[in-house]
Amino acid sequence: MNVFYALNGRSLKKALIIVLSAFFTAAILYAHGMHNATLSFSSGPKAIYKVKNSKDEIALTFDISWGDQNAPRILDVLKRNGIKNATFFLSASWAERHPSIVKRIKEEGHEIGSMGYNFVNYTELENSKIRQDLLQAKKIFDTCGIKEVKLLRPPGGNFNKNVLKIADSLGYTVVHWSIDSKDWLNPGTKTIVENVTDNMEAGDIILLHASDSANQTAKALPKIIAAMKEKGYRNVSVSQLIVNGDVSSREIN
Repeated sequence: MNVFYALNGRSLKKALIIVLSAFFTAAILYAHGMHNATLSFSSGPKAIYKVKNSKDEIALTFDISWGDQNAPRILDVLKRNGIKNATFFLSASWAERHPSIVKRIKEEGHEIGSMGYNFVNYTELENSKIRQDLLQAKKIFDTCGIKEVKLLRPPGGNFNKNVLKIADSLGYTVVHWSIDSKDWLNPGTKTIVENVTDNMEAGDIILLHASDSANQTAKALPKIIAAMKEKGYRNVSVSQLIVNGDVSSREIN
């Protein structure tokens, strides 16, 4: 504190300006970090990747676009551990080929979201092709008896302003993620668990995979669930996380 007494009037004024500027900058950054629930552009629809949540809830999500061996194993693990409300994002072309697994996902209480029909990068398609892919996916989900698919995870998590607008026009909420398990790299069970749990906090949306290419996920999942419970978190569907949370926006370029 003595340093302030040694400053003359002009220096003191400059010092106070610097201190106040730093304070307000820190306050803005803090507030920004507390309300970073959605990705958005300057205007228009948003993509949710995290929800400010005071109920210690998180959402486990699983993407499926290929294979029929891994998904049943993951469903077994979820059932054994009392998780009845995970969210599965399905490629409709996969769902078309595996209706029995889709039926099981639904019957065991899990939420189903769309990844479109073909697993393609929407940012590389014309708007008409994106719309066509989404409408084709809807037909498949309707055929599978899943009439209310309101969540969309664009394949690979790739989206831009056009994708958001088209999804919104068709009644979808785009869902990204705040924690990437990187399980599709098959880096080892321990690494997958650490990727998920090291920085886990309330409101997180966790990306996992139930395609056959992610062959270590089923082994990592019990440890992830145990860590969740140990930290006091409980799993909810993405839709429930949104309902229970405070969604706000952050502009991206």
